[in-house]
Amino acid sequence: MSLSPAFLDELRARTLLSAVISPSVKLIRAGREWKACCPFHNEKTPSFTINDEKGFYHCFGCGAHGDAIRFLTDARGLPFMDAVKELAGKAGLEVPAPDPQARERSERTSTLTDVMASCQKWFAEQLAGIEGAEAREYLKNRGIGPATVARFGIGLAPEGRNKLKTGLSSLGEDKLVETGMLVKNDEGETYDRFRGRIMIPIRDARGRVIAFGGRILGAGEPKYLNSPDTPLFDKGRTLYNLDLASPATRSAKRLIVVEGYMDVIALDRAGIAEAVAPNGTAVTEHQLERMWRLDPNPILCFDGDSAGQKAAIRAATRALPHLGPERTLRFVELPAGQDPDDVVNNGGREALEALFAEPEPLVDRLWRHELQAQPLTTPEARAGLRQRLIEHSQAIGDQALARLYREEWLRRFHDEVTPARPQFQPRREFQSRYSGQPNQRGARWVPPKPPAGPAVRAIAATGIDRTMARALVLGFVNFPEALEHHCEQLASLPIGEATLARIRDRLVDAAVSGEMLDREALATILRDSGAAADLEKARRTGTMAFSFTRSDTDPDRAVRDLGTAIDALMADGEIGAALKAATERLKEGEEDAFEEQRRLHSKREEIKERLASLAGSD
Repeated sequence: MSLSPAFLDELRARTLLSAVISPSVKLIRAGREWKACCPFHNEKTPSFTINDEKGFYHCFGCGAHGDAIRFLTDARGLPFMDAVKELAGKAGLEVPAPDPQARERSERTSTLTDVMASCQKWFAEQLAGIEGAEAREYLKNRGIGPATVARFGIGLAPEGRNKLKTGLSSLGEDKLVETGMLVKNDEGETYDRFRGRIMIPIRDARGRVIAFGGRILGAGEPKYLNSPDTPLFDKGRTLYNLDLASPATRSAKRLIVVEGYMDVIALDRAGIAEAVAPNGTAVTEHQLERMWRLDPNPILCFDGDSAGQKAAIRAATRALPHLGPERTLRFVELPAGQDPDDVVNNGGREALEALFAEPEPLVDRLWRHELQAQPLTTPEARAGLRQRLIEHSQAIGDQALARLYREEWLRRFHDEVTPARPQFQPRREFQSRYSGQPNQRGARWVPPKPPAGPAVRAIAATGIDRTMARALVLGFVNFPEALEHHCEQLASLPIGEATLARIRDRLVDAAVSGEMLDREALATILRDSGAAADLEKARRTGTMAFSFTRSDTDPDRAVRDLGTAIDALMADGEIGAALKAATERLKEGEEDAFEEQRRLHSKREEIKERLASLAGSD
């Protein structure tokens, strides 16, 4: 909905800016203006000024600047239209409706929020009355005193099918049904939705009650019962405590996301007001957008049980397509079996702050989850881990960020699954050759023979494809920065073509020297070692068209694809070794060996397809 400039100018003219800001900060008169400590950053000396005549505020410390509408959107996190409606209501202006249907919806919404306000007041009265004794005792035992009850508007839905229906009959059954407070069955009978429950109001960003969450007293299921979706309430688009957390987030410079209503209240009791929660659902994309409006790096703090861990991973994967340089998620995992209430009761705010001080980045949380998914004792398990990590990185919409995630995860994968091997040690004759000093024996340094693991033995037995070997060697010549992570893999490959083997040896020779290598420095080394002719011959011979065989390819992409290719080749070697073992077991009559052969052949085909996709990419 668009608003005319004339309407917005009239709204600003009728709004006293200092009256809008004064509930948030203490104002000090300074001539014809007001001064205050800035609500957008921490300061001890006032540098925030308000000019009612001109209708704007300005902070000389952080540069915050705007009018009344901007203050409500920035300081309280209200959407633009909600800020306009709040100011218009106080100024006695009617926000123009674009069409009769929109006007009707607006009027109906206003009426329904009045109904919900009446329900909240009635629930609060029941909690304070005779029937509320058990509920008051329950809240007391959870450390929730009268001040917290009042702050969150907590009430009680007493037992009985028609208590609210009778007590608020003046509001009309139709409106109570429309707001979800009454249930209407197939026979047309209506009855109270909430019975025998602690009632927690869910408010919108403007502080209006739009729904309820009901926590059962004693045993029973469901433990929590939420309002259904209504014209006021869309649980997938709403965050609990948004109205109170928005201003608190501005001053705290962070947003905490917890699982449920009681978790929010527990944090608030500990003095941490910047907390919200989804409304009994997994975190949705709309809720993520709401979080990111308040904080580009919210901290998700879920319970330390399996359900809490699953909720954290669901939120992480849901966020991947929407990540960017300026927005991500961080995670805090509570001790096993504990929720925020337990942490508050055992250690107070200090215990929580110690956890929040070291949140786990999203990249680490997903890596840890996938690494712990299953033991990496088989080639299939290792291939599965790698594939899941690649799929996560591919889900990220920002391509530059996706590339960084992929590279980081594949580096960790390589470190995790590559067996520890003796490090290459340059021999004295090798060191003297590059220091300009004559070799004592005049012999060229020979790379140490790599350990013949099962993957290498399997590759040696089947032979590495010549065109693939040529592509890999030329890739490392074009992009020598990749040698840092893949030198040992390159040295392990049994290359049969003598020309390529000599170039490979020179590459490994140069890499283990410890020098910083770039393309120009490597060309000099190859020329000085007499391998330039071999390289020219290799370049003239046809090879597979990978990104890394072209020197003009984007370096980040080429290095990534080169690592993927050599990792795939080594994985194929591992699968080859496992196939050989399965074949031996099959000869011995083991029944499960045939099925294992089938699985391994399928994995090998996947690797071939992966290499083919790299070769076929532009």
